[in-house]
Amino acid sequence: MASTVSISHLGTLMGGVHTVDQVGAEERAASLAKRSIKKSAKLWALDLAIRCIDLTTLEGQDTPGKVAALCAKALRPDPSDPSIPPVAAVCIYPALVPVAAARLRGTGVHVASVATAFPSGQTFTSIKVAETREAVAAGADEVDMVIDRGAFLSGNYQKVFDEIGQVKEASGRAHLKVILETGELGTYDNVRRASVLAMAAGADFIKTSTGKIQPAATLPVALVMMEAIRDFHRETGRVVGFKPAGGIRTAKQAIAYLVVLFETLGPGWLTPERFRLGASTLLNDILMQIQRERTGAYQSGDYFTID
Repeated sequence: MASTVSISHLGTLMGGVHTVDQVGAEERAASLAKRSIKKSAKLWALDLAIRCIDLTTLEGQDTPGKVAALCAKALRPDPSDPSIPPVAAVCIYPALVPVAAARLRGTGVHVASVATAFPSGQTFTSIKVAETREAVAAGADEVDMVIDRGAFLSGNYQKVFDEIGQVKEASGRAHLKVILETGELGTYDNVRRASVLAMAAGADFIKTSTGKIQPAATLPVALVMMEAIRDFHRETGRVVGFKPAGGIRTAKQAIAYLVVLFETLGPGWLTPERFRLGASTLLNDILMQIQRERTGAYQSGDYFTID
C-alpha cells in the first residue's frame, strides 16, 4: 500500500512553499539564455544534449514499424558518424513498449512509457496503477505519469499525492517521471507547489509537459522547477531529476536549458541520470549544428532520417 501523509501534514507542507518572484524568474531565465558558448564547449554541450534526449513519438498513428525505426535512430542518430552517441531513451505509448524493449534490450538506451491516462490524467486511480504495472511488465525502464491537474487546481493535494505514491509503488524497478503539465497550472506559484508535491510523493524526475498543449516547456518554468529541486535536495538530501518537454526543437534551445541547469543545480545534474530533454524533432537540428561546428557549413536535413 502506498504511504500517505495526513491532510494536516500535507497542508503544512504545501503551505510552506514560498511564492515565486515572477519578474525575477523571467529576467534571470532570459539573462541565462543569452550566454554564449565557444566552439569546443558548444560541441561538448551538443554531445551531452544528445545523450540526454528522450526520443519521443506519442501519436495515435504510431505503429510497430515506426517505433522500430525510432529505436534505430536512438541507437545510431547519424549512421555515417560513429562518434555521435546514442540518446538516453525512447518514449512511447504503453502498448508499443514490447516493440521498443525487444529492439533496445542490452543497448543502454532505456524504454520510457507514458502512463496514467496520458495526456489528460482523467481516469480512475486503479486504471492508472494497472496501466503502469503493465507497462513495466512489458519492459519499460521508466514511466512518465501525468498528475491529475483537475484535482490539483481544486486544492485536492491529497489525491494527487496519493496517486503519485501508488504509481511509484506500481513502477517497481522503473524510474518515475511526474509530468506537471505546467501550461495548465496557471502560475509560477502553482508550478513550484506541484513540483514540491511530486517530489515529496516520490518522483524520481519532475517533467514540465506532455507536449500536447501550449505553452509547453519554457525557460522561466524550467528555472522555477529547478529551484524547487535545488531546495528540496538541500532540505532532504534526495536527488530528483528534471525533464523539460514540448516545443524544444533547436540546438540553441537545448543549450539554453543546459546553461540554466548548470547555473541552478550545478555540474552534478549534467548527466542523463539527472536531466532529460523530451523531444521528437530536436535531434536532427543538433546533428546539423554539430556538422556546422565541425565543418563551417550546415548539412541538409535531408541527410538525416526523420525522427
